[in-house]
Amino acid sequence: MTVIEALSGARWRDSGDRSDLAVVMIAALVVVSGLAILISVANGASDASLFDVAKAIVTGDSASLAARDRIIIFDIRLPRAIMGFLVGASLAVCGAAMQGLFRNPLADPGLVGVSAGAGLGAVIMIVLGGTIAAPVYGLLGFYALPAAAFLGGLVTTLLLYRISTSHGQTSVATMLLAGIALSALAGAATGFLVYLANDQQLRDLTFWSMGSLAGATWTKLAAISPIMLAAFAVLPFMAKGLNAITLGEATAYHIGIPVQRLKNITIIAVAAATGAGVAVSGGIGFVGIVVPHLLRLVIGPDHRYLLPASALLGGALLVLADLFARTVVAPAELPIGIITAIAGGPFFLWILLKNRSRLNL
Repeated sequence: MTVIEALSGARWRDSGDRSDLAVVMIAALVVVSGLAILISVANGASDASLFDVAKAIVTGDSASLAARDRIIIFDIRLPRAIMGFLVGASLAVCGAAMQGLFRNPLADPGLVGVSAGAGLGAVIMIVLGGTIAAPVYGLLGFYALPAAAFLGGLVTTLLLYRISTSHGQTSVATMLLAGIALSALAGAATGFLVYLANDQQLRDLTFWSMGSLAGATWTKLAAISPIMLAAFAVLPFMAKGLNAITLGEATAYHIGIPVQRLKNITIIAVAAATGAGVAVSGGIGFVGIVVPHLLRLVIGPDHRYLLPASALLGGALLVLADLFARTVVAPAELPIGIITAIAGGPFFLWILLKNRSRLNL
């Protein structure tokens, strides 16, 4: 295999060059993402038509909408849809990046404990923000919760990588077992904090732990979007290195890839995006493992295309899942984490069974 093939991800291609197909897919996903956000904003307890909502969003002219509909659409649904897109995009692109970095198809922020670590950081800030962690809230304001989740996700990711990697090789079995152990430890600490929480905090934590976008506001969106957008901007520059690292760290190093810098930047970006997402949406699983696999079946594993396509598809799917969550049992609302688990669980089992011989599991 040539170096060029390694850098372009050709090792994993079934047949031919899929770059043209990948470009078309990304363009189509841009359209699908816009439509998903529009459909989500236009549907629900409102008399506004899809056309009126689209006109109001695109042109900024909301004169055709009633005052009640303007409040519902612009103050409730639109920030919720945008937040759902950003969270879904972050989970999917982080899953694709982790699978490339760890060189296995099972890496995912939720499955290997990164989300649990980020959740622990967020719970610490929620429960102790008025007491021990009050100075942090006073210093960081709205950024305190995403910052705490980012720190929890970063520590968990670094521990996971240290435990599962030996002599430049990452063991899938060790990674999964380490992820289970780290998730258990984070869960135990979270359970202790839940025990300390008051009634209001307990209600918030119970619904938050199952995943929800119900608390989306423009203020929260302003707090997390810079973190997520920074991670989205950085990760595409890692695509060439992630393609090369599929050959192994030693080979990637010898063909000119700064492996250690690649690992550091990828880990920090994954922790930042995952932490910010967990801070505002809670535990939403399986997006990071389902989306990259679906796309690999179509456009192949070249990270130059896989990363942006994963972000777009992950965002669109989570927006539609949130629409289903808030309308299927209206006026009540299902936790979105339940929907993603129902859809993603069987898919994960299929991946596990399909790859068990290669993974020695």
